[in-house]
Amino acid sequence: MPKMKSNKGASKRFSKSPSGNIKRAQSHRRHILTKKSAKRKRHLRDDSMISQADKPLVKRMLPY
Repeated sequence: MPKMKSNKGASKRFSKSPSGNIKRAQSHRRHILTKKSAKRKRHLRDDSMISQADKPLVKRMLPY
């Protein structure tokens, strides 16, 4: 049986933390940053975890 393929788009967006949770980056940090406050941009830097509802979908896209 052939290997399963990872979804390449998902592998670039998500990564697994040591505890097994799946990390994601915040949105709204790519462009038009001049009108956003420094506090808002600073808080967007932090990675956050995906929601429990999305966990099965992401695990299916990233089998390894």
